[in-house]
Amino acid sequence: MDCMYMKFCTGAVLMAGALSFLGGCASGYSLKGIEGGRMPMTVEYDVDPDMSAEAILQPYRRVVDSIMSPVVGHSARTLDAYRPESPLSNLLADIIRQGAAKVSGKQADVGVMNMGGIRNSLPEGEVTYGMVYEITPFENALCVLTLDGKTLEKLFAQMARRGGEGLSGAKLVISPEGELLEAEVGGHPVVADKEYTVSTIDYLAEGNDGLEAFREAKLKTFPSRPLLLREVFLDYVKGCERKGCLVDAKSEGRICVKR
Repeated sequence: MDCMYMKFCTGAVLMAGALSFLGGCASGYSLKGIEGGRMPMTVEYDVDPDMSAEAILQPYRRVVDSIMSPVVGHSARTLDAYRPESPLSNLLADIIRQGAAKVSGKQADVGVMNMGGIRNSLPEGEVTYGMVYEITPFENALCVLTLDGKTLEKLFAQMARRGGEGLSGAKLVISPEGELLEAEVGGHPVVADKEYTVSTIDYLAEGNDGLEAFREAKLKTFPSRPLLLREVFLDYVKGCERKGCLVDAKSEGRICVKR
């Protein structure tokens, strides 16, 4: 743990205690809201490092660096994740869709990845193990679900209400208000009574992150051994490197906002 982060945590505890104390007084104040976000703890905050703490951390840092520092591939450009569609979310959705072959024996019709599960950007240049872990830090495993067209359209509508998610194999047209206007799979309109395979991560397969339609799947297929998204991502990057290719992706109109 970074020494600055330790100080930040201590400060947060003291602040919490102060607020608790104040809450016991009849001050007339009331809580109006709470906001949160991610703030990376980088060397910029090491203005007054604690050398004794640094000495304790050093052996662990060497071990972590030996695992996370090796270069596994190269990226053509910086790939970010944002709604309604982005290069990095497209890439991960493609990888998930292709990864279905390791679960059910063939590529899925559709791949879905939630924006909330993408925790960092992929920088241009060297790609290390650590970067892949930062982008996909959770122990999410791939699975393949079978949905009829009616349920799939319900899933697409839920994705539209969220302003878009990572999507592969399909195209959506949504309104600025988050209404699903059009949906296609493989270049064709969704057929209500047709069965479609959707590859995603187990977290979403349980209906989390607002994608409740996954709970109505007719069938859920999991590999005999959990296949982590991180592993599939690493394999993809290494595969590009073996072929002499750069990791790359772009936004290409998979989710369009019609104004």
